[in-house]
Amino acid sequence: MTHAHIESSRWRLVWRQLPLLVALVLVWVFLWDQVTVLTVVTGVLLAIGVTRALYLPPVLFSGRFNVWRALLLGLRMMFDVTVASLQVAVLAMNPRWQPMNSIIAVQLLTRSDLVTTLTAEAISVVPGTVVVDIDRERGLLYLHALGTRTEADLDRTRDAVLGTEERIVLAMGTRDQAASVRAARRERRARGELASLDDPLDHPLDHPQDGGPS
Repeated sequence: MTHAHIESSRWRLVWRQLPLLVALVLVWVFLWDQVTVLTVVTGVLLAIGVTRALYLPPVLFSGRFNVWRALLLGLRMMFDVTVASLQVAVLAMNPRWQPMNSIIAVQLLTRSDLVTTLTAEAISVVPGTVVVDIDRERGLLYLHALGTRTEADLDRTRDAVLGTEERIVLAMGTRDQAASVRAARRERRARGELASLDDPLDHPLDHPQDGGPS
């Protein structure tokens, strides 16, 4: 690699980290509630020290943004928050309700740090669910879910998380990620249709009624 390429890479790295450095300096200035030479200089030094000592992997943006999908994502988020708020309020006011909660592990479909973070934030905003841990290496979300008494409740919660991830990917993920979540959605629907066909309740002729011929 030539000297020119090395210098170009250094400046590109600085340019990518510049928004983070500026944000950290602004936070430092807001904490001191005054704009002086001392606060700005110390903020710059601390920002450089933090970014060097506590290095985080860069967040990669896809460069793709679907306005229509983003609108659908926002509308669905408002709907989910409204419905979940009413459900939690009804449960809280029901004197006969006995809490039955679970810690659920959900395997995400993507490995993007940005998608994982946005999915975790979106899930935690909805009342009744909160993310308690993230396994970044395996793409797992661990969340505390309210009112999970049956296996069907657990499956419904997992489907809700995957649905949220899917809407985020379709709004701002890469084309490969969008194709992946669409394929996973078709697979889940196919499994659901097969499960309904295998459900004994869907085949009443296979189970004689009381008093009928056996």
